[in-house]
Amino acid sequence: MNRPYTIATLGSHSALQILKGAHDEGFRTLAVATRDTERLYRSFAFVDEVIAVDSYSEFPKLIGELERRKVIIVPHGSFVAYLSLEEHKQMTIPYFGNKAVLDWEASRELQREWLTRADITMPRQFKTGAEIDRPVIVKLYGAGGGKGYMFIRDAHDFEQRSKELKKAYTIQEYIIGVPLYIHYFYSPLEDRLEIMSMDRRYETNVDSLGRIPAAAQEGMDVSPSYVVVGNQPVSLRESMLAEALRMGENVVRVSKEIAGPKGLFGAFCIETIITPDIKFYCMEISARIVAGTNLFIDGSPYSYLNYSEPMSTGRRIAREIKNALLTNNLRLVLDDGSVL
Repeated sequence: MNRPYTIATLGSHSALQILKGAHDEGFRTLAVATRDTERLYRSFAFVDEVIAVDSYSEFPKLIGELERRKVIIVPHGSFVAYLSLEEHKQMTIPYFGNKAVLDWEASRELQREWLTRADITMPRQFKTGAEIDRPVIVKLYGAGGGKGYMFIRDAHDFEQRSKELKKAYTIQEYIIGVPLYIHYFYSPLEDRLEIMSMDRRYETNVDSLGRIPAAAQEGMDVSPSYVVVGNQPVSLRESMLAEALRMGENVVRVSKEIAGPKGLFGAFCIETIITPDIKFYCMEISARIVAGTNLFIDGSPYSYLNYSEPMSTGRRIAREIKNALLTNNLRLVLDDGSVL
């Protein structure tokens, strides 16, 4: 394919994977990076161009320039973290994804309605601290890599610590089990859902606390934190794959009822905990590529089963865009109203 189109994204999160995949599929590539990271992105030959800004909050100022080019934006978690929801939705650059899904992802209440309608089991949610009758985790809204999350033992513990909460939050039952993040890709061109890969997060300091015997922790003045510092690959028992696929299919099906006929497409992730009785509890959904897919830039066991070639989630996004261009179906993979 010749290279009149440019795939662009913020230089953060999963940008290297996205841009490498775009390059491998024949696109020009562009990273919008901060002054601190522009040298990093310039060091990779597959990044054709870097635009440096002082902070990602300046990105809206670039929209006019990017509109004049044949640019397609591929969003990731940093768009959610650094741009407001309204800035994200008002972006007029052609955008891979359906922005109608953003409201359902950003609101914990709407997200819960979406997943419940998809027949996916979720932990109990508490409306107030006074209702807490078991250990819970308090999660802040937005994509922050677990920053600010709190483990709370009971209602009294919440009352003592709630003054630390400065942002909107939700209170969710703490499920004890194995965390599993399932990465999917839904193709609107083929009407097909693929399981791309899976991971679990390495979080500080909760994972390091797990190495200290419970008796030795007595008297330690350390509260668990859940800031993500890395990811580990996971392969699921094959007997459990059917349930993982069912959950993904149901999420896509319901998304077409709540977010327009396009619904959710492209990359997304269902974040789960699996209990000893092999039951999946869904913690939340990320309606975009997640950083755990960075483990699989050369592909995963699951992507290899479908492609028999290196296929990261970033490259799968670029291939979907390329296939849409080759079949004159670009509107199917861009946000409504986006035109090249």
